[in-house]
Amino acid sequence: MRLSEIVGARVREADGRRVGVVVDVRFVQSARGELRLEALLVSPRSSGSFLGYERTDENRPALIARYLRRRHRGAFLVRWRDVRRVGDGRVELRQGYSRWSPVLR
Repeated sequence: MRLSEIVGARVREADGRRVGVVVDVRFVQSARGELRLEALLVSPRSSGSFLGYERTDENRPALIARYLRRRHRGAFLVRWRDVRRVGDGRVELRQGYSRWSPVLR
């Protein structure tokens, strides 16, 4: 699988209801240096990038931070284990998936 198959994909719940678009992905690095896909960042309103502003409490330059936060309000992180299927420009989430904050702690 390639990231281009995931980023920009429409995200739907198990019942077919649209919840947004994948705008970014999160990886975790193992002690051996291997990367593993951990989560998808889903935005309900926009398919554009957050430019990293969702990851922290970064707020400078203020005008850009405010614009991006407003544009992506309601964005959430969904764990890879909650993804049921990927294909044809769509990501289907499993029933009972959880929405997480996109902010890194």
